[in-house]
Amino acid sequence: MGSIARVVASLLLSVVVAGSAVARDRADVTPPRPVGPQESDVVGVMIDQRSQQPAIVLQGKRDRRQFAMAIDVAQVTAIAVPLSGVTPPRPLTHDLFLTLFGRLKVNVTKVVITDLRDDVYYATVYLDSSGTEMTLDSRPSDAIALAIRAKVPVFVEDRVFDKAGGTVSPQRRPSI
Repeated sequence: MGSIARVVASLLLSVVVAGSAVARDRADVTPPRPVGPQESDVVGVMIDQRSQQPAIVLQGKRDRRQFAMAIDVAQVTAIAVPLSGVTPPRPLTHDLFLTLFGRLKVNVTKVVITDLRDDVYYATVYLDSSGTEMTLDSRPSDAIALAIRAKVPVFVEDRVFDKAGGTVSPQRRPSI
């Protein structure tokens, strides 16, 4: 083998070795965590064992974190009824809103639980009317009740999971 061929072979070998070292280093690096809202499942409604207050349990689809959000008794009904597949004999408030939206040709497209500040959760309802997006500030329980009925996704911002603790203790069992 000529000297030029040896130099080229040596350079190629060093590139391959360096490349494998970089690949090993990259394997040790944790990829960045996705940020932004993640679609979440409404796991169910439960009674908090400590406070005896009703709560709704949400679980992120991306990272499976869970948290429980306290709600009032009226909202338990508004959420538990459609979750259990029951149709009430008369429309509840959220059913009335969806009927009104339908007649006005407005669609609920998604809801996002946006923040938790001073023990208060915040949400936004996203609507579409002939291609024009609108948003409404909402209590999360109302937003979730609308989303379940409209069969649209519920998203939760990562900061809400972070602030809420991001998990539900094992002794709490969701029930509807």
